[in-house]
Amino acid sequence: MHCRRGVWAVLLVAVALPGAVFARGKKENTQYPHGEYDIAYSGATCSSPIAIGVLKGFFEAEGVKINLVSGGSFESDRSALAAGKMAVQNGDFQYFPSVYNGIDVKLVGGLHEGCIKILVPQDSPILNLEDLRGKTIAVDEIGGTPMSVASVAAGSAGVNPQTEITWKPFPNDLIVQAADNGEADVIALWDPFATLAERTGRFRVLVDLSEHPLFANKACCFIFASGKLVRDNPAAVAAVLRGINKAAEWIGANPRETAALLISEKRIATDDVELVSGLLGHYRYGQHAGSAANIRAKDDALYFADQLTKIGYLPADLNVQKFIDDLFVDIFAVEAGTKK
Repeated sequence: MHCRRGVWAVLLVAVALPGAVFARGKKENTQYPHGEYDIAYSGATCSSPIAIGVLKGFFEAEGVKINLVSGGSFESDRSALAAGKMAVQNGDFQYFPSVYNGIDVKLVGGLHEGCIKILVPQDSPILNLEDLRGKTIAVDEIGGTPMSVASVAAGSAGVNPQTEITWKPFPNDLIVQAADNGEADVIALWDPFATLAERTGRFRVLVDLSEHPLFANKACCFIFASGKLVRDNPAAVAAVLRGINKAAEWIGANPRETAALLISEKRIATDDVELVSGLLGHYRYGQHAGSAANIRAKDDALYFADQLTKIGYLPADLNVQKFIDDLFVDIFAVEAGTKK
């Protein structure tokens, strides 16, 4: 779910890109016993826990220092995570094919629901998911989260996303323009970009992750950790995850205050408090924070892995239960075991 990508020009000065966490390496620092890490951050609302974790001091309270920095593409972030240069990453089920092919990561928790919409122009003849057959869909990058979401949605209607859809990548701030110019029939993108496009009146929603039955009430974004760090320093991963969980819980209880803080600190690609607070409420952050919610994420991951087998992104004969059992780690239990 990377859950991130693309920022408007005004945001490029203030914040970095995507929701990944890069390991800078543990430092001998009594204030930060779990070390110091860099987190790449975008102006997408789904990355809000990363910014709030820094702004409210939740990471520091867990003994870990987090710095917001610029990041790379899904491919470069995935490679960094696989190499152990990255500690944690905010992603989603688009990671599962890479996991199947051997990438060394572990799923340690869920983050939120919603955050992506699939839209079509108001006068488009596309009325349902079956109508996606033969169409061109604009996404932020090939293999990224919006593409994965649109693939699952199309596959549920019997449309083969690998052979019956053309995918075109554009920067987030050019995706709407691609549809306006006729370069794409459909757009799939993150909030707040998606909802801002909807509010222009030029687009209508085909799929809203927070409401569509394929995705509603399920974590669409997960927290992945470097497999190497899980093995070598589970306490550091646990510290980062606790900071994220505290931030998510705080957002769930304070969506309007969160929106105001993100806007005042220029950590979001809009200055509309009502828009951001409404979106944050749709994501149900409070239901995806803490140990119980992290375990629940395993069930949601199982569901989406099964969906990917149906559209050919994972082998049809894959033992999905074993696949997720091997992928998921209860990092807090691992941490507790190392203290015994």
